[in-house]
Amino acid sequence: MALKNDLILRTINGEKTERTPVWLMRQAGRILPEYRAVRNSLSGFKELVETPELAAEVTIQPVDILGVDAAIIFSDILVIPEAMGLKYEMVEKRGPHFPETVKSLSDVKRLKVAEASDVQYTIDAISVTKKELDGRVPVIGFAGAPWTIFAYMIEGGGSKTFSKARRMLYSEPQLSHELLQMITNSTINYLQGQVEAGANLIQIFDSWAGILSPELYKEFSLRYIQQICDAVDKVPKTVFAKDAYFAREWFGKINCNTVGLDWCMDIRESRKLIGENKTLQGNFDPCVLYSSEERIKEEAEKMLVQFGPTRHIANLGHGVYPDTDPHKVKFFIDTIKGYKH
Repeated sequence: MALKNDLILRTINGEKTERTPVWLMRQAGRILPEYRAVRNSLSGFKELVETPELAAEVTIQPVDILGVDAAIIFSDILVIPEAMGLKYEMVEKRGPHFPETVKSLSDVKRLKVAEASDVQYTIDAISVTKKELDGRVPVIGFAGAPWTIFAYMIEGGGSKTFSKARRMLYSEPQLSHELLQMITNSTINYLQGQVEAGANLIQIFDSWAGILSPELYKEFSLRYIQQICDAVDKVPKTVFAKDAYFAREWFGKINCNTVGLDWCMDIRESRKLIGENKTLQGNFDPCVLYSSEERIKEEAEKMLVQFGPTRHIANLGHGVYPDTDPHKVKFFIDTIKGYKH
């Protein structure tokens, strides 16, 4: 199926495009009343993730309402540990919680390497989304980076320090590598399933990259991201590692096409470190969207000038915050789409 809007894919290829493409992390979600209407009709977040037709509906909402240049499938990075045998709950206003965690080698042995069919609901959601979109925009598939998934499986939920997970890397390095490899193999199977279902590109989210030292990151995260990028070879790959300033040069050398930047990363310095052959994505501070339209326009145009006319996908430096006014989000997107380099 030919894409009617392939701006993002052409940008990733380094082509000069008529304008900078734009989409937002967490664009399908709580900022939209239309999303909340669907979500409130269900028992909870997980039911929405696990119902392909509804997941597809909320995936497409930002394309219709906000005018973004891509649809990212509505799912969660924690479907992978669940598919491996470690169930999670999504607790309202608190976030993810694992009733059981991985504490020992025997816990690891009880897990399995997941197949794509273990997360069939997301695979089916991509198929439904592709059919409904009919080529209007590309579909982005995604997964969490193995280190970030590992951190949740050890810690049992979100944490300011992830001290249990980091402690495990020091005290049980062999166990850590065994679990990380299982997560990596599961993620490869899952992403390959997403691509077969029609995902046009994929993104790897390393949300907790920044809590590791450069040395630990290289050993316990980067090598596994590299494996995923090498194995999922049919579509472009984006890596977004929040707060991993030290890893930018390394990302320039691995087999990914695009590197996501958070809002604290200097654009010109990042370009120098990552190199001219990768596309950069980001890196608007989500908090600017709370300010006036004049300030949003000023900051958005400043960002576009710094990134330049090629090899840039406009996005936020993190997911859009849930209490952001959707009209301000739409204004930001329209500003990007209306800007001429």
